[in-house]
Amino acid sequence: MKIEGKFILKVAGTLTAISLVVAALLGATNALTEDKIAAINKANTEVALAAVVSSPDCEFPPIEEIPQAAIDAAKTQSGKLTEAYRVVVNGEDAGYAFKIVAGGSQGDIEMIVGVDADLAVTGVSIVKASETAGIGSKVIDNEATSAGTGALDQFVGKSGAGTLVVKQNIDAVTGATVSTKGVTKGVNAALAAAEAMN
Repeated sequence: MKIEGKFILKVAGTLTAISLVVAALLGATNALTEDKIAAINKANTEVALAAVVSSPDCEFPPIEEIPQAAIDAAKTQSGKLTEAYRVVVNGEDAGYAFKIVAGGSQGDIEMIVGVDADLAVTGVSIVKASETAGIGSKVIDNEATSAGTGALDQFVGKSGAGTLVVKQNIDAVTGATVSTKGVTKGVNAALAAAEAMN
């Protein structure tokens, strides 16, 4: 059976037209939702920032140009530093808050980690994650470990980039060891970034 050139052109033209329509629809959808998604992400970040400090009267001025040394230091701990903020309490610098991305069991875990002026963790809050419901989500939801401490709360007061290790000085949530390791990587990355900025 011989396929005619006209048929091939007709099929190619039809597929091209469909592709153009789909691309236009995707572009329109993106234009309509881009601002809403950005606003949701900003709101989630603001909630997470407030959750990682103990003082209610904090300001979080962003660090517009993150030092390359801090970015590199976070990378050495398997985390990606994407945003950095100064933590200011009553007009005084009180530490940093970092948005870090680290790998979990089902994808990236995006978190905010607070670090005080003494380079100790003040809190960990998850901004976005896709961990398995009922398993990895236990870590994200700060459920208690076997020691009875919240999976995220156990990092508060700890210091020393690279010294936090699951099953040594960090308790894994039962069935969610990989998710716990992901958060631990993020916290180690934040501590490394803070050390590099001091």
